[in-house]
Amino acid sequence: MARDPDIPDAFDVYTLVVLRRADDAPEMSDDELSDLQTRHLAYRGDLARQGVLVVNGPFSQQGDPSYRGMSIFACDLGEAARLSDGDPSVVAGRLRYDVMEWWVRAGALTFPLAEGAVGDRRSMPEH
Repeated sequence: MARDPDIPDAFDVYTLVVLRRADDAPEMSDDELSDLQTRHLAYRGDLARQGVLVVNGPFSQQGDPSYRGMSIFACDLGEAARLSDGDPSVVAGRLRYDVMEWWVRAGALTFPLAEGAVGDRRSMPEH
């Protein structure tokens, strides 16, 4: 059977983390929230300087306001979860996260600021 030309032969697989506002997020004063946001951004900035956090940023105008942001990590799922567990906003219970693999057509994305390889090249799994 001929291969469907719309299905790529190879994919780049990235470690993706989606941050969500916790359903049971503790109430905090404006000053506490500001301090927590500063520590959250500093933590993520440090991960970027280490080269493990490739890109990240907040969402806006999304259909579900619990979704707060997304990150692509240059590590496996377990390490991304471990690093996400250390985020001050996760520790404080304001944010939760989902970690997953994201399969994208090979070569579709580039990360010019990344110092090393991001993602793994994989073939389409056989069914």
